[in-house]
Amino acid sequence: SVNIVAFGNERDGFSEDSQQPSLIWSYLGRSALISQIDSSLSASDVGNPVFTEYQACVFGNVRLVVHDCPVWGIFDSDWYTSCRLIGGADVIVIKYSVNDKTSFQELKDSYVPMVKKALNHCSVPVIISAIGARKNGVPCTCPLCTSDRRSCVTTSEGVQLAKELGATYLELHTLNDFYIQKYFGGVLEYFMIQSLNQKSSEKMKKRKKTQKCHRVQPPQLEQPEKMPILKGEASHYNADLHNLLCCCQCADVAFYPEDLSTVVEAHKIILCSVSPLFMLLFEVKSPADIPDASIVQMARSLFAVEPGTAFPPAPCDPPVRVVVKDSVFCSCLPDILHFIYSGAFQWERLEEDIKKKLKDPEKTEHVLEKVKCILKTPGKLNPVKDCRSHQIKRLYNTSLRLFFNTPVLADVIFKIQGATVPAHRAVLVARCEVMAAMFNGNYLEANSVLVPVYGVSKDTFLSFLEYLYTDSCCPASILQAMSLLICAEMYQVMRLQHICELYIITQLQSMPSRELASTSLSIVSLLKKAKFHNSDCLSTWLLHFIATNYLIFSQKPEFQELSVEERNFVEVHRWPSNLYLKQLADYRNYIHSQKCHCTVM
Repeated sequence: SVNIVAFGNERDGFSEDSQQPSLIWSYLGRSALISQIDSSLSASDVGNPVFTEYQACVFGNVRLVVHDCPVWGIFDSDWYTSCRLIGGADVIVIKYSVNDKTSFQELKDSYVPMVKKALNHCSVPVIISAIGARKNGVPCTCPLCTSDRRSCVTTSEGVQLAKELGATYLELHTLNDFYIQKYFGGVLEYFMIQSLNQKSSEKMKKRKKTQKCHRVQPPQLEQPEKMPILKGEASHYNADLHNLLCCCQCADVAFYPEDLSTVVEAHKIILCSVSPLFMLLFEVKSPADIPDASIVQMARSLFAVEPGTAFPPAPCDPPVRVVVKDSVFCSCLPDILHFIYSGAFQWERLEEDIKKKLKDPEKTEHVLEKVKCILKTPGKLNPVKDCRSHQIKRLYNTSLRLFFNTPVLADVIFKIQGATVPAHRAVLVARCEVMAAMFNGNYLEANSVLVPVYGVSKDTFLSFLEYLYTDSCCPASILQAMSLLICAEMYQVMRLQHICELYIITQLQSMPSRELASTSLSIVSLLKKAKFHNSDCLSTWLLHFIATNYLIFSQKPEFQELSVEERNFVEVHRWPSNLYLKQLADYRNYIHSQKCHCTVM
């Protein structure tokens, strides 16, 4: 069916032709598409009806219901009925006479906002019909007459009203066959066809949805179980080096004032990693290698290395004795060393500590200027000039890299697979508890320069040392990461072990199923190594990984190498589950038996 609601009076209120037929009745009576017309007045007030209801057939067998409301007062007297009519409408027609300006103004100001509110953004087509030929007579000047009633509604006013409602604007100069059937009827019938098409489409969608609900649905594949999340361990690189200063293990430098009354011990490798001045002092570089004359001058004026000290000293040799010529600087040396060993980035704290100790602004400035000169890089601007902590980069993780796998200042040499790898005891002791016990306990390595290494390849051991020096590692493959994990477990460096675990997990997670099925990498072998070397997090994750990719791994020979306990775990947590596969087989059999095409598989 199609529901049409018409509002407004197309007759001029002052016209003598009160028997002029309405627009709606004219269309129903003249259209060739309309048949079986029946009309009735509204039940509310038959003497003065609010609307007239017409029922007819259109397009052969489509039921047409039209409510013609000539009086706009329905919005004032019965808001519920007016909203119900608009809510059930498929097409809305608004009529007015072009010769009744007052009624048009009332329609525009009072009733169009009500129509817009009742529509409430519904996409119902609206037709605005301006009816009648404009009369250009002179308005009456009598004060008892309302001259506005004889003025005309212009075309632009009607078009503007149509824009406000998003409506189609029509001008019908007379209600003859052309304007009724061809013009108004053509537009109205177009909207009726559109409404019927939309209703038919919605009915078809609803029918398909109903049929789909009654159709046997394929089994729903649940998501695999969430794998355990492996959390990384925070870096304690700077804390390790600061603890080295506090415990003074492997100290190879001793700073003295000129009266030799006190001593402050340190490590050449740490000092040289942050300052070219200390490189010059400990003969890592010569004055010719440092283009900045102020650094050379500062080294000579501030420090003096006692003669007779050999470079490099043996492990059992006493520390190098260095005299600090500036007594004020020497008194602040412990604070300066704490600043350097903590990462050389807590500048405000160093300033505060020196101010509290000296309690003299001039002396404080004097010491801080010397610290800035010590940390200055030749050929570059002073990194701590007018600096603050957030502006100073941590130096160790880049500077100690300069001494990785080099004989400069090395005091231990590892012998591995017929090759030698130089290293520095201070770094090893600070970063690895096993090596700290090895080099400071009652072991042969404590007094030996040459230390053999077994059970690990040279490349893996170099990657292990690189982590100790730089706090970072970049394995080239999953197998190399596993070898490095084993080495980390051997020397009890837990953070490196976690980094390797995360690398292996990340690489496996990013591997496509096709590559996982064709790879020669044995996941079961990785699982057994992880278990043997106490990598509980990785071994648990690998078991879940095998279970989640059950259809791939169950076809590989390595699957048979799983223990009974591991096999049981995988079977319980496998994805997809046995239940789903059984439901899927039953569904396929049903589809085949119905001889219809499966829309899912």
